[in-house]
Amino acid sequence: MVQRMILNETAYFGAGAIGSIVDEVKRRGFRKALVVTDADLMKFRVATKVTDVLDSAGLAYEIFDRVLPNPTIEMVQDGVEAFRQAGADYLIAIGGGSPQDTCKAVGIIIANPEFADVRSLEGGAATKNPAVPMIAVPTTAGTAAEVTINYVITDVQNRRKFVCYDPHDIPVVAIIDSDMMASMPASLKAATGVDALTHAIEGYITRGAWELTDMMHLKAIEIIGRSLRKSVQGDSEGAEGMALGQYIAGMGFSNVGLGLVHGMAHPLGAFYGTPHGVANAVLLPHIMAWNSPHTGEKYRDIAVALGVKEAANMPLENARRAAVDAVLRLNNDVGIPARLRDVGMQQADIDALAQAALEDVCTGGNPRDVTLEDIKALYRALY
Repeated sequence: MVQRMILNETAYFGAGAIGSIVDEVKRRGFRKALVVTDADLMKFRVATKVTDVLDSAGLAYEIFDRVLPNPTIEMVQDGVEAFRQAGADYLIAIGGGSPQDTCKAVGIIIANPEFADVRSLEGGAATKNPAVPMIAVPTTAGTAAEVTINYVITDVQNRRKFVCYDPHDIPVVAIIDSDMMASMPASLKAATGVDALTHAIEGYITRGAWELTDMMHLKAIEIIGRSLRKSVQGDSEGAEGMALGQYIAGMGFSNVGLGLVHGMAHPLGAFYGTPHGVANAVLLPHIMAWNSPHTGEKYRDIAVALGVKEAANMPLENARRAAVDAVLRLNNDVGIPARLRDVGMQQADIDALAQAALEDVCTGGNPRDVTLEDIKALYRALY
């Protein structure tokens, strides 16, 4: 079987890495950036760490800061217009998954204007041209949008999220600077951190997994398992670990897909605005348990990577339970809500949520076959 890997052309890691933007812009001959971010990151002077670097180097830019959580079709279209009005020739995305995803969609549409309706980008759209060059600067340690070919847009009119995956959208440069993530509140560090763990675990057990991505996902699980609690407590070493671990997870899952946790999380964001990381975090251990009989020896590996050393010699069923329990303990230690009702889910919506989850592109990668009734039962059980 032929396997494919797509990664950034260039990535920089470590505190202070944002200074490398200047060299990359000059080396590539870029003239003017549209900086895509959100108003809070400007207000609290997180995004301005990057614009200060641009100012110091005399680099031209304009700012589009109207991105909100769970970016919509309309936000993307506004960003496309802002890019054109600015006369920009490249993009800088500053933020978590929402600014990154918005930026990807803007870059694709500028280069492929026939997709200006945005909806037609769903799935693997047949775009012809690489997106406008994008420099991605994450401010959360979770989504790994800076290294993936995926982005998610909300269709408000139809109360649904749709996933797009396109080799043309990957940022040309990723800046993984833990200083940019330092201002995250503990609750956001927890939610985005378990989101990253979800990427690593689902990427490890997804149907498309293979040796190279397995290596990445296991290492990501190990790093996140030892770093997340420290990061939530404000430890700088933990923050550096999470910045790296979430990126490694992104290297893997972007190339092989995910599973039912993401398939069920996306509708929660579309219906209720539930933060994506929180939705994934609540779902993860329970969907892991449901998938368990269809995962071979992989949960043993996950348990060991999460620090359960004795799992290496346990009976397989015990090792599988140990992996699920390790995730439950981590969730509890970092303050993840226990049930879906705690994050806004309404029982009356279960049928519609389940249909959306069944149709989600991520669900097809799940290691266990899934039916509509299965998903309804899981939503009910997790309510």
